[in-house]
Order: sequence, then C-alpha cells, then structure tokens
Amino acid sequence: MHLRSIAAYVASTLTVVGTVSQAQAQQSAAAPIEAAPTRVEVLGSAGAYDARRDDTASKIVVGRDEILKYGDTSVAEVLKRVPGVTIGGNGRNSEVRMRGLGNGYTQILIDGDRAPATFSIDSLSPEIIERIEVLRVASAEFSTQAIAGTINIVLKKAVKAGQRSVKLGYAGGTGLGTPDASLQLSDRRGRLSYSLAASASRTRTEQQPRTLERQTDAAGDLAGLRLSEGSATSHSIAVNVTPRATWTFDNGDTLTSQTFLNFYQYDDATSDRIDTALGTPPDFPRIDWRLQSNWRTVREELNWVHKFGDGVKLDTKLSGLYTRITSDSRRTGAGNPAAAPLHEAVPADGHDRSLGWTGKLSTTARAGHALAVGWDAGHSTRDAFRHELDYLRPDIPPRGEERYDLEISRLALYAQDEWTITPNWSTYLGARWEGILIRSEGNTFATAHSRSKVWSPIFQTLYKLPGTKGDQLRFAVSRTYKAPSLQALLPLRFKSGNNTQTNPDTVGNPRLKPELALGFDAGYERHLGNGALLSASVSERRINDFTRRVLTFDDGRWASTPVNSGRARTRGLELEAKLPLKALIDTTTALDLRASVSRNWSNVDVVPGPNNRLDSQTPVSATLGADYTRGPVTLGGSYVFKNGGQVRVLSNQVTYQSVRRDLDLYTLWQIDPRLQLRIAASNLLAQERVAASDFVFPDDSGESTRTVTPSHRSLRATLQVKF
Repeated sequence: MHLRSIAAYVASTLTVVGTVSQAQAQQSAAAPIEAAPTRVEVLGSAGAYDARRDDTASKIVVGRDEILKYGDTSVAEVLKRVPGVTIGGNGRNSEVRMRGLGNGYTQILIDGDRAPATFSIDSLSPEIIERIEVLRVASAEFSTQAIAGTINIVLKKAVKAGQRSVKLGYAGGTGLGTPDASLQLSDRRGRLSYSLAASASRTRTEQQPRTLERQTDAAGDLAGLRLSEGSATSHSIAVNVTPRATWTFDNGDTLTSQTFLNFYQYDDATSDRIDTALGTPPDFPRIDWRLQSNWRTVREELNWVHKFGDGVKLDTKLSGLYTRITSDSRRTGAGNPAAAPLHEAVPADGHDRSLGWTGKLSTTARAGHALAVGWDAGHSTRDAFRHELDYLRPDIPPRGEERYDLEISRLALYAQDEWTITPNWSTYLGARWEGILIRSEGNTFATAHSRSKVWSPIFQTLYKLPGTKGDQLRFAVSRTYKAPSLQALLPLRFKSGNNTQTNPDTVGNPRLKPELALGFDAGYERHLGNGALLSASVSERRINDFTRRVLTFDDGRWASTPVNSGRARTRGLELEAKLPLKALIDTTTALDLRASVSRNWSNVDVVPGPNNRLDSQTPVSATLGADYTRGPVTLGGSYVFKNGGQVRVLSNQVTYQSVRRDLDLYTLWQIDPRLQLRIAASNLLAQERVAASDFVFPDDSGESTRTVTPSHRSLRATLQVKF
C-alpha cells in the first residue's frame, strides 16, 4: 500500500532538484563562458522513505536491527518493547496484546497470513524475521479480525550477495539455561537469488509458585486455610528453517518460493503440595502433572508477480500448511482418604492441513490513485483425538475417548484505493467482505455448523499541516470483528485438577457469534528529522455481541462456558517520543532516546463495575529506552512497565494481576567488520508475579486465592561471525 507514497516522495524530490537545476542553468547563460557547467543531482531515494511518516495507514515498522538488539531468542521478548504492545501468558504460549487486549482481539499474521491456531509464537526465533509491522487500524488487504490491531511478522526476504554469518549464544541464570545458534546465507546467481535463515535454541526454566487459599463463611469468619507450595520445570527445543528462492524471468515476472519449517518440543513438569491448616482438604492434596508436546509445521508458498504495463500488476500467492501436534499428559493425585487416587493419562494427536490462494490486482495508472482489488480464499481441516486412561491399569478400556473433525472454508474479497488528493492530503478507502464456514463433528457431540459473514468498510486519512516541516494529523474509521476461537466453538470438556469455582473445567459453545466493533482513531505526529518523532493518538472501539464466560455447576463439577452477551467499549491514549540527540542539538554524539505511554479504559455492560474491564485489559503500559554508540561499542537499555490491578470478570468474581517492571541492558562490541560480541542482561529487577482471585457465593460465603511466583535474572552472550 505504500508504493504510491514512495513514488510520490521520489517524484517530489526530483521536481525540487529539477527546479533548482533550471535556475542554475539560467544563471549560467548570463555568466561568463568560464563558469562551471551545470550539475544535476538526484537527492531522493526509496531508502529515505519513512513508512510511518508517509503512509496514509497508521503503521509502526520494527526493523531488523531493533529486532536483534537484545539478542532475544523469542519474538515475544522483542514485542514487549514495542510501544503500545504488551505480553501476557507464560513461556509456552505467550499472548501478544495491543491496546491491552489479547485473547483474539489482536491479530497475529506471518507474511500477511493468519498464524495457525495451534502455532506458538514462542517458537519463532527473531533471527528469521526481517521486520515487524504494527498496524493500529485494519487494512482491507489483510483480515479485519483485528479489533485491537494487527501485528504482521515478515520473515526474512532481503538478499545480500555473498552474505554468510553464524551466531552462537548462551543465556544463564537461576533456573535458566538457553543455548542457541543461527545461520544466515544469501546470494545471487544470474536471475536466481536465494537465502536461507535457520535457528535452533533450547530453553530450561524453573519456577516455584506459592499459593494461599482462604475460605470465609457468611459472617466473614475464616472457615478454611490452605497453603500450596509448587514447583514447575520446563524444557523446550525450537528449530526454525526458512529457505527462499526467487527467479526473475526475461519479461520481468518473478516467481518466489518461501518455505517455513518449524519444530517445537515442550516438556513441562509441575507439582503442588497443599497443606490444609483449617477446613476440608481438597480431593488431591498432592498432585503432579507432566505434559510433553511436539509441534511440527511445514508451510510452503509460491508467489508470482506479473506486470502488465501502464502501472498494472498482478500479485498472486498459493500456499499450503501442514501441522501435527502430539501430546501426552499425565496427572497423579492423592493424599485425601475420602477421595479415590487419580492416575490419569491423556494422550492426544492432531493434524492441521490447509490450502490458500490470495491475489491482488493493482494499478497506479490513474494520477494520484493506487487502486487494488483482491481475494483471499482457503480451506483447512483439523482432525484430533484424545482419550483418558488409568495408566496404572492398562487393561481397563479408556474412560473417555474424544474424536473430532473440523472443516473451515473461508472467502474474502476486498477493494482499496490510496488517493493523494493534494501533496498534503491523502486518504485510504477500503472495504472487505469475509465469510467463514466452520463444520465440527465428533463422537461426543452432535455435528455443528458455524457461519459468519462480516462487511468491513475502512476509511483513513493523513493531512500534513502546511507551513510545517513534519506536523501531520491522522483520522480513521473502521469496522472490525473478532471470530470465536476454534477451542471456544468445540463443545468439548477439558477438566481441571482440583475442580473449584476459581479453577473450573472449560467447555466450548458452537453457537458463538463474532464480536463486531466500530472503531475510531485520531492522532497527531511531529517528525523532527533524523528519525525524531513526537506523537499522540486516541482510539475507541464499540463492541457488540461481546463474548464473556459464565460459570455453571453440572454433574458435581464447575464449568466455564463462553456466551455472547451485551456490549463493551474500550478507549485508549498513546504517547510516544523518539529523540536522537543530534535532532535536538548540534552534536555528533550518537545517543538515541525513546519513550512511550499507553493508557487504556474499557467497560463491559453485563458485568457491574467498578473495574469491569474487557479481557483483563492492561490499563497502563510504558517503555523507556536509550542507545549510545561510541566507536565500535554500543550500549543500551530498556525499561518496560505494565500495570495490573483488579478486574471484575463476573458479578461475583474479581481477579488481580500484579504490576510488572522489566529492566534489560545490552552492549554490542563490533570487534572487526566480520566479528561482533553482544552481551545482554534481562529482568534485572527480578520482580515477583502476583495473581489473585476472589469469589463470593450466593450465601455471602467466599473463597480467595493469591499466587506469588518469583522470577530470576539472566545474562546472555551472543557471538556473530561473518564469513
């Protein structure tokens, strides 16, 4: 969408230079013959193009240097420092959030395609990523399942002739050990250009959470008290390989093959020892759980680009995906004579297969317009089974065997136009229609169909204030949606260990509808040159058919089920500053400063306040960073703040998440042009994580839990060699 902006930038620069050159020529005509001949310089270039400044669509682009700055081994670690982005979840399946919202409100794309539902972002290495695009407003070209926004992870595509490099790294700390290695190769041979990016890492982490559980009676007196001491040890192995080859034909057409191979193995062992000081002990005072999972993903795409002439271009892509996930979960529980011991094994196996075809026909033949129409069609299937066994009695048939099959068909059509009305004013008009059909069938539930059709108009405009060097205003109106996750649609029951109101089973709902949102965005930017930026933006989303979870008691067990219920609204304010010192004063000191603050508000109609925020929304987040370069050495650091607080998730349940403060430092030593050493220290504050929940029963008795999990510092060293 930014090709028109690049062309306009270069054209305007050429016009200015041409006018200056013409004036010089006129002066030369009146000057003596000995005057120096006229010299014409072309000062504009696509390399000077700034997508954030010149694109009509609001976008933040995180370049490769920023991605690799701290030597992170997971893309989730990179994203936590991006303004307006926060990270939740755990080390096995981190959750990326924009505007403080995750759980499907933030869309994650890989090369413009939605990431598979079973894909773990923690398995994706920064070494194979070329850039990350953060889109605050939806685009018709991409799926509009992006109420909070879209993060598009672009795999490495740039080809440098003769590039060869190897990186070796290791991170260590209390309960942590992570060796990693990566390889980068690229070259050209005539009309063929190719590249290979590969990475591998192994991670080990240990945690010791402590939980205090209290029960009170209707009078508020203490009726139960339990203390849980836990331990969790996890190991993971991640391997990523992305070969890419592009062939350029005689007529200028290009055919590109991009392959993505991902292997991720996760092994988690947890144990809880619950000491009951007062009241009734749980069913399983001693419970141990072991989970072993394997993900194998192969993705292939063929991309053909053909230019018809007169500014008309066809860009079409055929893609295929295969994923297999196997897991083996084992739980043992004992310690209460009143309850039978638990010896549960749950093996599971699943396969995802999909084919997709996308295309875009674009033209810049009309002056001031960049028109495009396109399509996105695909069909995917998933088959999976899981069954429960008593692994001490293999002669007993499975207590519960569940099999299900999913078929998902989708079609999207879109049109968009980026119109440069004047040199200072441009607009983006887009519309996208998306239809999704999901059919689910299983041996424990009836066949179900889910249909959703969403029409999404989008309007964005950019106005550069006359008489200023870099002041500009943005405004956007969009309609977006959030489709139910596949797990939320499947009427399968996933059982918890010690089943309680605060630790219920989960059951899907095949009748869920998409959440629809009307969004408004406005912003002001001041670009000061040399990469300096000051910006402020506000946003609002009005959501219908909001999905919330309801708690039920069935067959002696508590269960949580999603339902569509009422409306929700979210609002946000974001401030950002990027200030290289040379943009403020006349200096050669290479010091770059950056800061951002995000404030989010939301409320859900069907849940009484206060603190009835949407999806446990992060209310405040902030980043502060600096980089200083002197000679071959660069020093830098970042501080990330994420507020927590109470959230009322039900009329009778309130949860709490603690404040998070992360301080990371790094140093980069460019020993020579082919050798560099990077040392980074992470989580220097080692702040404990606190989570709590309070539940009130109809008779005014209550139950509360509070879990404290220590965290640990780590030190990482990475050596890069070019050859």
